[in-house]
Amino acid sequence: MSSNQATALPLAREAGYKPFLNWVSVLALIYLLIVAVSVIGSGFKVALGEQANALFAFATNPFLGLIVGTVATALIQSSSTTTSIVVGLVAGGLPVVTAVPMIMGANIGTSITNTLVSAGHVADKEEFRRAFSAATVLDMFNIIAVAIFLPLEILFHPLERLSLALGSLLVGEGSLSMKGLNFVGIATAPTAKLITRSTHILPVPFNGIVQIILGITLIFFSIYFVGKLLKQLLVGKAKDILHTAIGRGPLMGIFSGTVMTILVQSSSTTTSLMVPLAGSGVFGMAEIYPFTLGANIGTCVTALLAATPVTGATALPALEIAMVHFLFNFIGVILIFGIPFMRGLPVLGAESLAAAASERKAVALIYVAGVFFVLPTVCLGISFLF
Repeated sequence: MSSNQATALPLAREAGYKPFLNWVSVLALIYLLIVAVSVIGSGFKVALGEQANALFAFATNPFLGLIVGTVATALIQSSSTTTSIVVGLVAGGLPVVTAVPMIMGANIGTSITNTLVSAGHVADKEEFRRAFSAATVLDMFNIIAVAIFLPLEILFHPLERLSLALGSLLVGEGSLSMKGLNFVGIATAPTAKLITRSTHILPVPFNGIVQIILGITLIFFSIYFVGKLLKQLLVGKAKDILHTAIGRGPLMGIFSGTVMTILVQSSSTTTSLMVPLAGSGVFGMAEIYPFTLGANIGTCVTALLAATPVTGATALPALEIAMVHFLFNFIGVILIFGIPFMRGLPVLGAESLAAAASERKAVALIYVAGVFFVLPTVCLGISFLF
């Protein structure tokens, strides 16, 4: 063997190991991302203490419920946490009719995570435009869905009635709890607890505030490096495989988004991972849009998992509100994505907003602050005056 061949062999092995190590790093960062979401939820509960449930319980009319669901989820950055709290409140006696708008608001609030992730591309105008449009297409879809279903629910209660009928078929003496099926939650719980326990030396509510800050920091850290690693890895065959899994038509995209979100139990995680891929040009809106709709459906599993352990007289209402979450997202996809003239509205809204934000970065900041915090707060203040 020549000296050149002897030198080339270790180099070839090193080149083969590098992609493997990068994929392991991606998985580790995704794990860290899921942990971060859990830490934020824990910090929110600790910071608010006994007021956590009061934040939801005072929403006595549909518009208050919608605002509370939106703001709470934007703060927690996890619709899974919000919907699980709502399920717990319903199990504790909160009327289902009061809880339905909160579930709808949670759908709007959860979109803030991927919108914040898109800020990682702000240095490059074209990348930011692609990333911001991919991040906000779910916002637009959820806002349109709420505009359609909230008035219908106030007037006729179709989701509540259908959920009650389906829940009645599922709840009985032989009902089984599916709580143990949250494998990802079980796997990430020890790390999340280790982080939250490290803040216990601080007094309440500062320990909860530190947990929220740590969680947000971990989200930005993991997303930043996941984006860099995926950009290196998703070339050639790897890129073709991912396109086969996600970009093989709208139905396959919806299915992929649903399955991936069920596995990680967080739509914020799955949709946020798509934003760097959109920004770098790996995926276009044609692939991202159906995938995010699938993530919207997949995230409903968390509320169902939270509802199934509930027993006794409150078992049916708890399952009913979890079914409302599923039906709202599922029927919303069929209605909006299934009707041709409505299908393009979220895309049009997202791309128009992204074009403006890429020209003036302040537009993105005004959008996030206005939609998720300022407008709901103003509406909340007005509602107390009348």
